[in-house]
This record gives sequence, C-alpha cells and structure tokens, in this order.
Amino acid sequence: IRAKIRENTYHFTNEWAGMSVKLGKLARYFCKLEFVEVKRMITKHVVVLPYDKHWARDFCEIKSEIQEALDQLALAIEHVGSTSVHGLSAKPIIDIDVVIKDYSMLDAVISALERIDYHHEGNLGIAGREAFKYEGKTHLRKHHLYVCPRDSEELKRHIAFREYLRSHPEAVREYSRIKEEGAALYPFDIEKYIEHKSPFVEKIYSEIGI
Repeated sequence: IRAKIRENTYHFTNEWAGMSVKLGKLARYFCKLEFVEVKRMITKHVVVLPYDKHWARDFCEIKSEIQEALDQLALAIEHVGSTSVHGLSAKPIIDIDVVIKDYSMLDAVISALERIDYHHEGNLGIAGREAFKYEGKTHLRKHHLYVCPRDSEELKRHIAFREYLRSHPEAVREYSRIKEEGAALYPFDIEKYIEHKSPFVEKIYSEIGI
C-alpha cells in the first residue's frame, strides 16, 4: 500500500510540476500580450492631413446613427475639433460632442448609446465631458464621441475655439502649419505633438477669454 501511495504521489507531483511549468509559460505569454497592447496604445502614429471636404459628410453619417439612437435625449450633436474647420489640416478623426440638458439625463443616454455599441468610459480626467468608446463601426470614419451637459465649460471651449477658427482664416493657415510641423517632428510621440501646438491653442483661448 505504501509503495502504491508513493507511486501515486510521484505521478501527481510530476503532473503538477508539468502543469505549473505550462501555467508559468501561459502567464508570461499573457503578460507579453498586455505589454504589447499598452505599448501600442502609448505609441500612436501622429498623422496630420490637409483638409478633406469629405470630413463634413463623415460627421453627418455618424451623427445620423447617434441621433436615431438618442432621439430627444440630445439637444444638439456638434462637430468639433480640427476636422470641423474648413481648410484646417487635421488628424483624420472626427470629434463629436453630444449636448444634453444636464447630468440627470446621462444614465438614459448611456443606455441608448449602449444599444448601438458605444460604451461609457467616464470623463477620463476632464470634467464636463463624458467619453464613449466603440469597436467595429468600420462603415464610419474613426471618431471620438463625448457627451456634455449644455453648461459644460469643456463644451464651451470646443465651440468657441471652432467658431474663432472658422472666422479667422489667417489663424487656420498658421495652425495648419504648426500641426503639420509637429506631426513631422514627432510622428510617434503624441504628447510631444500636443506640446508643440499647445502655445498656439493657449494664445487663441486667451484672445477669446476662456
């Protein structure tokens, strides 16, 4: 009996050791995948293109789907960011602000957007702006979707900056130059790219008093 117990223990120990080795290799594999994913998220290729008239159409296509899902929950759906300004060079990503009455509407908005595969991420550290991510939607231009209450300071900045640029063509030319220069200097460093154009943005904010 003792011999049989020792034999069974030996086989169990060896099998467990083999399983431990396999689990260790599996853990290292998934850690490697996680590292690659984090690295991929951090190292973003900065691409700035000349203004494309199709960006306005791209916005309308995205807006149509969102408007159908939200119906009366949305007071407005605004095209913001650089692609919303005629003649301005930009990263080819559509920025969209959905305007709601106030935060009492947010839960209903989250539920409605979930039904069309937008998922709430929180404000990502910026008050007055709720971010949403999505997967798929290859029929639409890549976009960033935010939901803002109508009294949001972030929304006011987006709209004011857009309207300033739309009425100042010389600023559009200068901002285009700066953005293209930044993308050429820092094609794989989004933080440096943002730093490069920040003085211009802050100057405009100062001029419009925000």
